[in-house]
Amino acid sequence: MKKSSLYIPEDIDGVLLHACCAPCSSAIVEWLLAHGVQPTIYYYNPNIFPLEEYEIRKKESQRHADSLGIRWIDGDYDHEQWLCGVHGLESEPERGLRCEQCFQLRLTAAAQMAAKQGIKYFTTTLASSRWKSLEQINRAGLQAAASVSGTAFWEQNWRKGGLYERRNELLRQFAFYNQQYCGCEFSIRKDER
Repeated sequence: MKKSSLYIPEDIDGVLLHACCAPCSSAIVEWLLAHGVQPTIYYYNPNIFPLEEYEIRKKESQRHADSLGIRWIDGDYDHEQWLCGVHGLESEPERGLRCEQCFQLRLTAAAQMAAKQGIKYFTTTLASSRWKSLEQINRAGLQAAASVSGTAFWEQNWRKGGLYERRNELLRQFAFYNQQYCGCEFSIRKDER
């Protein structure tokens, strides 16, 4: 792996990693472990549709964590509640207000889980996707941390330091299922419907 341009908060001893899928979390987990930061993976993605797609991604995430002996937490799947949370934003384009609201909902849940687990820092694999807005992700993460006492959002561009390239290598190495859309029904390309 390339020399890293990523940073580590000075007072960190562990991190709750909100993970959207195994491919996106694999290089991040590898980097965290190599730098002495113990991750706890939190799989919370009520945006994913249909349920079959959610289950495939969930099993892959758990398989990856189990293979490394990493603690893995299953968040509740409540797609109807998520739909209520993004109601009125269905027609927004990718990187629009719907995505930012989705990030806010999921990262607030991650902050709450971090507090429940006694973990100060939380971060997200969403910041590894070239298809997502880092500004939206960071804004949502910082707002989530501000709303949950005792937590801090580890704002990080997880695309840097060769991690995006390493993600693709690990995808092949672990033979991960690699989804073709972010997860919600509104992000599926029209030709796939």
